Amino acid sequence: MGEGMLQLLRTRRFGPLFRTQLLGAFADNLLKSALVAALAFGGLHTTMPVPALINIATALLVLPFFLFGALAGQLADRFDKARMVRVLKTVEVLVLGLALVGFVTESAPLLFVALFGMGTQSAFFGPLKYALLPEHLEPEELVAGNALVELGTFVAILVGTLVGTLAGAAPGAGSTVGLALVAVALLGLYASRAIPAAPPSASIAVDLRPVRSTIATLRLGFRDRATGMAIGGVTLFWAIGALVLGQLPTLATDLGWDEHGLSLLLAGFSVGIGIGAALCERWSHGRVERGYVLLAALGMALGLAGLAIASTMVGAMIAVLVLGVAGGFYAVPLQALLQRRAKAEERARVIAANNIVNAAGMVFAAGGAALATGAAMSAGALLAIASVVVLLVTAFAAWKWRCDLIRVVTRALVHVLYRVDAKGLERIPEEGAALIVANHLSFVDAFVLGCLLDRNPRFVMDHQMFRLPVISLLFRAARAIPIAPRKKDPKCFDAAFEAIDEALANGELVMIFPEGKCTRDGELDTFKSGMEHILERRPVPVIPVGLGGLWGSVFSYDGGYPMTHLPKRFRSRVTVRVGDELPPTVSAEQARAAVVRQIA
Repeated sequence: MGEGMLQLLRTRRFGPLFRTQLLGAFADNLLKSALVAALAFGGLHTTMPVPALINIATALLVLPFFLFGALAGQLADRFDKARMVRVLKTVEVLVLGLALVGFVTESAPLLFVALFGMGTQSAFFGPLKYALLPEHLEPEELVAGNALVELGTFVAILVGTLVGTLAGAAPGAGSTVGLALVAVALLGLYASRAIPAAPPSASIAVDLRPVRSTIATLRLGFRDRATGMAIGGVTLFWAIGALVLGQLPTLATDLGWDEHGLSLLLAGFSVGIGIGAALCERWSHGRVERGYVLLAALGMALGLAGLAIASTMVGAMIAVLVLGVAGGFYAVPLQALLQRRAKAEERARVIAANNIVNAAGMVFAAGGAALATGAAMSAGALLAIASVVVLLVTAFAAWKWRCDLIRVVTRALVHVLYRVDAKGLERIPEEGAALIVANHLSFVDAFVLGCLLDRNPRFVMDHQMFRLPVISLLFRAARAIPIAPRKKDPKCFDAAFEAIDEALANGELVMIFPEGKCTRDGELDTFKSGMEHILERRPVPVIPVGLGGLWGSVFSYDGGYPMTHLPKRFRSRVTVRVGDELPPTVSAEQARAAVVRQIA
């Protein structure tokens, strides 16, 4: 766990909320697991078949998300979220008090009512939890906050499941489980008292009609394409999780293991989720990167395929660990993206829409798995099909987010090749059009600078290099803009300026090298007037950038034509310095002077 995450846990802005949700998730899973174990091992006597009762128990936890999900989102936007959390934790104490009575009297109906109550409490708590994060955390802390929430949730699931299963199966342990549940609920209520106030974000009328309000909530969640894709991505994660957790008992049995083997697989999956969430926070440095989501999705497909063909417990453990790590890495950026994209006054309802769709995905996955199992399909075949589905969905998303994928892969390669020292990146606007002007030292300047940004810039490059075989596919995928001298190819020249203007009109970043060519001697050449023509047509802010350390690399003209001589050094220091924003009226010479100041 990174120092930033540990520091966040110590703050009042996050620590109390983390402890509250951790204890709540633990109580949920302790109650469900203890109830299921008591049903399966004879602690509770009922007239209905045990498999049917176990399915009912799962349904009672999921059903409230459909019934009350929309209402939960409305209330979370309408009232103080911190106060609502405390109300819900008070209700949780009462519900788990009912569970205590159920365990003491060995009353299955009371325990099922308590389970439905906990599911309802979770349905109302979800929008509050995820809507509170962006209110109390800085934007760059969102990834760390979500990583900790995911880590805590899966640790709670693991411990709650293991303890609940062991305690529920033990003769006469019902009263002890009930008392533990009430104690956990009281600790959660105490933790919630320290959550800072979160005033209402919207004055909206609460619609008590579940069908109409659910439809309205779903429309709100899918109104924005990026938010809709994030909801779909999170739902895929929970659907895969439900599918895998449903198949692990069968896999453990097929591999010749008993409940101890199942416990190992559950532990491997949960620990993997925690590791993935922590790694995501560490590697993303607080940035929401869709490219990481795509790489993690590939890891999930690999983990599913490995689990499908595992023939030993060691192989299965490695597969569930890979699946868990990839899953943790996958879910955290999507949750943060969802919170960041949603408007403050709609955020809880958008998260409620996400929860409703997530619940539907889990029901669909579990129901589909039950039908497939009933049709004599093996657990391995089912997991193999899931792997193919994830791979196909990833391929589609990779095309939609190809620039994000290229950026994170390029970033990894750049940090392998160079020691990058970047300062002033915060001066590049997070949204809106801007023209980035930089000195041109090598063929990889655009990649080095572009991979450091949180946005995908359009960079202008030489038309001959753009058309090189094979790598031209990369340049096209990155949406580079080829340009040629007017005398050589007037059509390409004019098309380049049209493309630049269109990109700026669409609010994009455009990166140009006003020297017009890579330096041949390491010195900064004059800036050509093309920059001024761009700004005359489309006045936008200008961001000067000075690059250093790339002259002398194998990609520069030092020692001959780039990439025709052996490297002189490895892991050399590369500097990137971003200057203050310049007005659209800046001249080419003034822009050059600003870049010189960054180089010096």
